[in-house]
Amino acid sequence: MKTSKSRSPAKPTLGRLLRSLRTRNDWTLKEMSKRTGIPLSTLAKVEHDRLTLTYDKLLQLSERLKIPMADLFAEPSEGPEPAVTARRSIGRLDRAIRVNTRNYDYYYLCAELRRKRMIPVLTRIRAKSVGEFGELVHHSGEEYIYVLEGRIEIHTEFYDPIVLEAGESIYIDSNMGHAYVAAEGCDEASVLGVCSSADEGLMESLMEMHGDETTRIETPPDTGRLSQVAKTKQRRKAGA
Repeated sequence: MKTSKSRSPAKPTLGRLLRSLRTRNDWTLKEMSKRTGIPLSTLAKVEHDRLTLTYDKLLQLSERLKIPMADLFAEPSEGPEPAVTARRSIGRLDRAIRVNTRNYDYYYLCAELRRKRMIPVLTRIRAKSVGEFGELVHHSGEEYIYVLEGRIEIHTEFYDPIVLEAGESIYIDSNMGHAYVAAEGCDEASVLGVCSSADEGLMESLMEMHGDETTRIETPPDTGRLSQVAKTKQRRKAGA
């Protein structure tokens, strides 16, 4: 007699999480669009994983729904939430929530944890100048950035630009305007960032940033292929 194998849990996606959030609050797509200021057609595509939202749109959604940014990337829990005592989460790229923009590819790690006070993010940086990046970003809390690959140039509101090589890092007050771009001679760079705030409404007060919605890449790269993200995107665009 064959025993049925247990199914592995569905892979978390931004669409799945937003759809669950909408269902829990008994909102129609039209109601959610009105609450967030994001077009109904865009939300529908996001829920079906045919589109993603840029970071600024996620911040807009977080602020207008008054939901901590961390909870947008956490799978819903069943029943009352237990008191937070000892917990852990293994960060894997194949379980990360992915947000792709013109300037960056974000991989939000440890997405199953709710009420986080730190948000770990693996980021691929493509913007090569502040002009290409746009306005400097301001948001609540602090952040730590460690350069894994390539070189980045950091622009801040009160300091001269500084270039960091692989293995170097920076810790800044996130309320200060800032932008990270690929340094001269570097096509792309990868960094590991941790954003943190003193309250549970982590990043809730983030100001809106500029960007466009972009199509999501369906298959995330594994750890050994981070440097191939740009080439993969180029091949898929060429075949589209």
